[in-house]
Amino acid sequence: MKLVICPDAAAARAVAARVIARQIRRKPSSVLGLATGRTMEAIYQLLVREHAELGLDFSEVTTFNLDEYVGLPGSHEQSYRHYMRAHLFDRVNIRSEHAHVPDGAAANPDVEALAYEAAIVSSGGIDLQLLGLGENGHIGFNEPLSALRSRTRAVTLDRATREQNAGMFGGDPDCVPARALTMGTGTILDARETLMVVTGAAKADILARVVEGPVSAFVPGSALQLHERCLVVLDEAAASGLTQRDVIAWQMSHDPELTALLEAVQG
Repeated sequence: MKLVICPDAAAARAVAARVIARQIRRKPSSVLGLATGRTMEAIYQLLVREHAELGLDFSEVTTFNLDEYVGLPGSHEQSYRHYMRAHLFDRVNIRSEHAHVPDGAAANPDVEALAYEAAIVSSGGIDLQLLGLGENGHIGFNEPLSALRSRTRAVTLDRATREQNAGMFGGDPDCVPARALTMGTGTILDARETLMVVTGAAKADILARVVEGPVSAFVPGSALQLHERCLVVLDEAAASGLTQRDVIAWQMSHDPELTALLEAVQG
């Protein structure tokens, strides 16, 4: 695991966008795992700008989103399909048949989960998986107690997750769908590289548990400690709960990959 602590959220988002753009330029046919959320909106805005101004080409890229609410069709304004179209898919030159989001309206969510997992495998696997972090430690919708080897499946959402996402549903947690389809923790760990972006003081405590605590099904994000190529990009607020700052600072100042990333966004 490598950590980059940026001075603020804007710099963290810029580093993340640079990592994704670099992946696409190095391998135009990249398979990307994508995520949703407020932090991701800003990252996608930067990628859209790079597409428009610098010609970042999505025409050969394939994407797989982490998750979708069970019961919401892609046309629903709170679905993650709708989110992705608004923030990325409709604003770059990605081919629609290459942009995958689980079908929340599928008649049988279990069958849809198996098909989605198979589609990832058929694509050759995910080259770079973008991740956020839930306040309860989830990655995707792998809630506490999710098996660390779990695969794409339908899950019941934790109460804390429904409360965290209530703002998109009129402020009422009970209006948030109770279930979702999600890539499993094991599916995420199969990605060749993972990129987790965490900003804000509200995530500081759980981020410290993910990075410094034991690997535990109670904190699903801690499974990323097992990944050989995991990059965690933070702002100072999210990093405020870390206790091993000397170790992290040494790595940041001596690892060529990390120093190059920071110089690129600061220069």
